[in-house]
Amino acid sequence: MDKRDLRNKQKELLSSFDRPAYEHKSFLIANELYKTEEWDTSQTIALTVSNFPEVDTWQIIRKAWEEDKRVLVPKCSPKDRRLDFYQLASFADLEKVYFGLLEPNPDKCTFVEKDVIDLVIVPGLAFMRSGYRLGFGGGYYDRFLENYQGRTLSLAFHEQVMEEVPIEHFDIPVGKIITEGAVLNCE
Repeated sequence: MDKRDLRNKQKELLSSFDRPAYEHKSFLIANELYKTEEWDTSQTIALTVSNFPEVDTWQIIRKAWEEDKRVLVPKCSPKDRRLDFYQLASFADLEKVYFGLLEPNPDKCTFVEKDVIDLVIVPGLAFMRSGYRLGFGGGYYDRFLENYQGRTLSLAFHEQVMEEVPIEHFDIPVGKIITEGAVLNCE
């Protein structure tokens, strides 16, 4: 199955979750995350602001703020397919961009350099136990992770973990995948 077909299949699968099941699964995944050494020892955490039916990160952002962690969210630059991360102090500092995505408003948020990020929570649609993932397209995260030295993990519903996803030479695996029932060490 090629990347486009697998993306469509995964989007259809995720969209089939009813809201109560989605909320419960997201809650369980978040609780698994909070038990990890990566969460415990990271002070600066980068992650996306989720859209249903991605694993809910809104609760994770709130928890990070409660624990006085620094939360960074990405701003995409489509011209050069680059991600820049900005510190988010309030959901009110987000702006709606293309496809209804929420990103930091650069006029309200502070840009943060890559080398101070302790943990990047990398989104995706499908994952292999080895840490390779199928993203949403565009290669933004693979470009960002190319020279990133910190820790990485992904949050996934167990239905997103599969035997095989298409891999290309520039794909960069994550260190862990956290599902509602397991923490998979990929390294």
